Amino acid sequence: METFTGLRMSRFNRLLRVVRERGGEGPGRGRGRGRPWCLALPERVLLVAVYYRTNLTMRQLAPLFGVCPATVCRIVARLGPLLALEPVTRPAQVAERLWIVDGTLVPVRDRTVGASSKNYRFSANVQVIIDADTRLVVATGQPAPGNKADAHAWRDSGLAAHCEGVAVLADGAYVNTGLVVPHRRRAGRPLLRAQEEDNAEHRRIRARVEHVFARMKNYKILRDCRQKGSGLHHAVQAVAHMHNLALAT
Repeated sequence: METFTGLRMSRFNRLLRVVRERGGEGPGRGRGRGRPWCLALPERVLLVAVYYRTNLTMRQLAPLFGVCPATVCRIVARLGPLLALEPVTRPAQVAERLWIVDGTLVPVRDRTVGASSKNYRFSANVQVIIDADTRLVVATGQPAPGNKADAHAWRDSGLAAHCEGVAVLADGAYVNTGLVVPHRRRAGRPLLRAQEEDNAEHRRIRARVEHVFARMKNYKILRDCRQKGSGLHHAVQAVAHMHNLALAT
């Protein structure tokens, strides 16, 4: 289980319970209509988790679960949104919490979602907020074309309203966004020693979001996403949810 999904059995059962509560038991065309699925709900959730973890094609996954590729496609399309990250409760003491935001590039095949970016591939820019203390993903934004700067992607993501009243760290690409960014070195005006120390502490804390990206990209769907339309957003949300479950105590 952990090899193919990144989750221990107890964590997978929690994921399964969430999907069931969101209506995952219903037939393919909605609850009470259409033919029943040929796989039970636990097998379908496992299929989607394995797909996000390994990024195998539909034709490769089909014989592993004894179904046809079209059925695999329908299961992923149906259950993918139900694996989405659960809304994180805002901290009661917002002044004592610290969040970190950064963007990561996810290679995509859909030319309507991505754009040619600095890594010379068609990519999408995904904004992710994490809690600095727990390293849990708080929220993810809608993907933006990969050629957009982080500041523009942040403004278009709609995540700013989610962060009102919370201190949010970001790197120097988020200047003039209202986030906490490092001190800027200007020509002829070297930084003071206290500012250098602030920047060093800022880098030390902000590095945690890079560690989260590395863990999330163990799910290979974020290394080469073949999903179209909103499929990438659903994949990021599902991966963030499974990442949080894996870190849960």
